[in-house]
Amino acid sequence: MANKETTRYNTWLPTSAKEVKERGWDELDVILFSGDAYVDHPSFGASVIGRIIEHEGLKVAIVPQPNWRDDLRDFKKLGQPRLFFGVTAGNMDSMVNHYTANRRLRHDDAYTPGGKHGFRPDKPTVVYTQILKKLYPETPILVGGIEASLRRLTHYDYWEDQLKPSILLDSGADLLVYGMGEKPLKEIIRLMKRGVPFYSLTNIPQTSFIVNQDEKYATKKQWQSQDLFSHEDCLADKKKFASNFRYIEMESNAMMAKKLTQNYKDQQIVVNPPYPVMNEKEMDEIYDLPYTRLPHPRYKNKHIPSFEMIKFSVNMHRGCFGGCSFCTISAHQGKFIANRSEKSILREVEQITKMPDFKGYLSDLGGPSANMYQMKGIFESICKTCRRPSCIHPDVCPNLNTNHQPMLDIYKKVDKVPGVKKSFVGSGVRYDLMLHKTKDEEANKSNKAYAVELIKNHVSGRLKVAPEHTSDEVLEMMRKPSFKLFYELKKVFDEINKKEGMNQQLIPYFISSHPGSHGSDMADLAIKTKELDFKLEQVQDFTPTPMTVATVIYYSGYHPYTLKKVYTAKSKKEKLSQRKFLFWYKKEYRDAIKQELIKMGKKDLLTKLFR
Repeated sequence: MANKETTRYNTWLPTSAKEVKERGWDELDVILFSGDAYVDHPSFGASVIGRIIEHEGLKVAIVPQPNWRDDLRDFKKLGQPRLFFGVTAGNMDSMVNHYTANRRLRHDDAYTPGGKHGFRPDKPTVVYTQILKKLYPETPILVGGIEASLRRLTHYDYWEDQLKPSILLDSGADLLVYGMGEKPLKEIIRLMKRGVPFYSLTNIPQTSFIVNQDEKYATKKQWQSQDLFSHEDCLADKKKFASNFRYIEMESNAMMAKKLTQNYKDQQIVVNPPYPVMNEKEMDEIYDLPYTRLPHPRYKNKHIPSFEMIKFSVNMHRGCFGGCSFCTISAHQGKFIANRSEKSILREVEQITKMPDFKGYLSDLGGPSANMYQMKGIFESICKTCRRPSCIHPDVCPNLNTNHQPMLDIYKKVDKVPGVKKSFVGSGVRYDLMLHKTKDEEANKSNKAYAVELIKNHVSGRLKVAPEHTSDEVLEMMRKPSFKLFYELKKVFDEINKKEGMNQQLIPYFISSHPGSHGSDMADLAIKTKELDFKLEQVQDFTPTPMTVATVIYYSGYHPYTLKKVYTAKSKKEKLSQRKFLFWYKKEYRDAIKQELIKMGKKDLLTKLFR
């Protein structure tokens, strides 16, 4: 029995001193601390990082959701690693995880057993790193994950309502990996195996670190440098903070990016350019690591909501070239799409079919945007010099290959895998790509076929899409297509449903209080959605998160690309005023909406909304 138990636990990376001992290890090379429960699945960042370190021949353990309130035994139980500590807040930004758009505390956490709140602090990257620095001041600490990634330079913290410097300064970490960290991590490990000291790792792409302003450090000669306004400049002048972001966004998404530098007092934050996008072979290697695809046995009989959501889903690609003003995907995953091969995807599908509780239904075949798989520039030379933050706004780039045929092919092959009854697409679909007309008639034919295939065979009764607003002025600010395109989508959706004898629903997402949105725009949204017979469910009040154009506008009042002033609803009263228009059909909001329309001088809209 003991041997079976040991073998069972050894299938996962160790999480306790007992599990380390069972492997016969006297010392660990790397210890990872994560704000999430440990689910050994390629959708969970800490698991991917742990499996890569293991694959590189190092001894690694994970400490999931350590208790930071008690005597800190969770931070001491595995001792000191030989090489470094790794720290991540988890798959989701902890502040978004903890608080609503109105800064109210949430009462659940999808990445914790039982969905319980309170098993991680606000900003675990900072809290965990500070604790480890006090306990083991000589051991290097590497931080990564979305929370650290989005805070690599001066950023606005919505929850504290102030500008904050790089998270490297607040946490005391020695090195930060931004974005999807597999490539920089492998290079860090390669150099450390050769005996290169951690503190000299200053020329690795996709990393950030601190030096004294006059200090010399190793870098790459070919990297050009872009100096940003200092943190102190940003504190003194909001327009300078806004101006910085244009360079931050462009260099985060450029093939030939520059190194960014920003002064803070007598120190300097250095952000090296990103690695080139991962190719198919590199992506396949990540997804082919020996994940159990299950939560660690320590969570026996405990429900982890985030795992339940993705356990029967397959991520086909990374990155998003949409460049939406409110979204952090390109800031973290990049603008260029990293694709898995068909073989790798089908191999994962086959693994899922062997799971004991699989009933034949795949919940998602997708990615950040479901229908960007295998899309890229037709001529890479053009992409190398491109500085656009979006490949599809203000219009679809003529150099972008928007052919949906690769997705048609993979959907059909997945559905032929024994044990698969049906595969759904649960990720968001960019309908502007699906409806885009090009000079390539074959691509147009495939895109039309994709729309039919998607709506007919891969929608579980409801197709969720994100027009986000109805006002073209607000949509321009969001970097989203005109609402006219949504009417076209609805027409296509209704036609296919009618032809196939189906009665599916189109579910649109909308955002209130986005920069540029006025009360009159929300009134227009209410009227247009009423005319379309929608009673909205999927709505979101704009939440400012670091590293987005919209957040920079929210804080500074200026658009970073034009430096022109932009109105944003900021007070609780203004935000609630906009939000209630999304629920015009609810009796409790009717009187307030009527008063608001009269106050705006839009009395004529009353009959349109309440006739």
